[in-house]
Amino acid sequence: MPVLKKKDIPLEQRIKGVVDQTPILDIHTHIYDANFGELLLWGIDEILTYHYLIAEVFRVAPMPYETFFAMTKRKQADYIWQNLFIDRSPVSEACRGILTCLYELGLDTSDRKLNNYRAFFKEMTVDDYIDLVFKTAKVRGVIMTNNPFDDLEYPVWQKKIKRDRRFRAALRIDDLFINWPEACKKLASWGYDVEPGLGEWTLSEIRRFLEDWIKKMKPAYMAASLGTPYIYPDDSPATRIIDNCIMPVGREHNLPFAVMIGVKRLMNPGLGLAGDSVGKSPIESVERLCADYPDNKFMATMLSRENQHELCITARKFPNLLIFGCWWFLNNPSIIDEMTRERLELLGLSMIPQHSDARVLDQLLYKWSHSRKVIGSVLVDKYSDLEATGWKVSDSELKRDVKALFGGVLEDFLKR
Repeated sequence: MPVLKKKDIPLEQRIKGVVDQTPILDIHTHIYDANFGELLLWGIDEILTYHYLIAEVFRVAPMPYETFFAMTKRKQADYIWQNLFIDRSPVSEACRGILTCLYELGLDTSDRKLNNYRAFFKEMTVDDYIDLVFKTAKVRGVIMTNNPFDDLEYPVWQKKIKRDRRFRAALRIDDLFINWPEACKKLASWGYDVEPGLGEWTLSEIRRFLEDWIKKMKPAYMAASLGTPYIYPDDSPATRIIDNCIMPVGREHNLPFAVMIGVKRLMNPGLGLAGDSVGKSPIESVERLCADYPDNKFMATMLSRENQHELCITARKFPNLLIFGCWWFLNNPSIIDEMTRERLELLGLSMIPQHSDARVLDQLLYKWSHSRKVIGSVLVDKYSDLEATGWKVSDSELKRDVKALFGGVLEDFLKR
């Protein structure tokens, strides 16, 4: 077989090679470095009992919710494996993801014996497994989700720990919005002079709280997951805190405010985390934030497929807005393909097409393996369109562009 000269390598092969080899900065995850102990989830039983699969198993093998959740994690994993992988073919994206994880780790998916897979993980230390996953997934770094109101996470930040540089923080502030009375009690217990009424002194103390945690965490951005419909502005504590605390502190520290909009929380409470749903939300709230605060930076992702076109148009109008990722229920190949095409056509290379949203370390393996394939296929079409006009794309240009899409756009946005 003749050896192809570099200039003769087909465009599709060149693009997919670059996409496959470019290290990724995963800009939004829920995984932690090893210092956070039990908050870092990893291993076969954790990925099998992820809430995507819990919701799926109840569709085909229902039992009382309390019975399932009273089982040990190992028993839950056995139940999900039997019902979703053995009794029927695992064709859903969440099930396929489990098999991709095993495959990427070099395990034999045709074996189908769950205890054999468990034996592999039993031999791993957490530090070695973090290294293995990052290397295999070709992930150069992740941004965590760090909530000081979390009773398990708060004490970790009070210690002097040597941070793993691959894990960068993001300051999560949902609790200030979702349940201000409870957040107020916690702030008071930590020594902040706050009252439920959100007077001027209380607002200044909330700003002091944010300043303290920015100094402690050194976050890439502040973030909140918001319900639907999310309305801004309104007469809620959320609007008052955004206007008087989040915006001035964000400007002072050049920190974006990342809004993740569209969750319907606990539509089925019996399912726990698996019981959340999705809803459309008015884009006007994002427009108002960007327009009212042109000197602040915003990041946004929306959970409803029906919001995506409006979100792209809004980003065209506001350079202080960076849109990112195919979040949660959008993390399916058909939808990633559609959204990536739409964003490239409307925004070019000024967006982040994907983040993993991984809650279990192992999910970096499958979410990026699957997303690389979809994004690569979309880029093949887009660069082929360019070359059809006579515009030639060099390897260095391909590497530049893919590096931008795989995290570089955010890094540039943060430096502005």
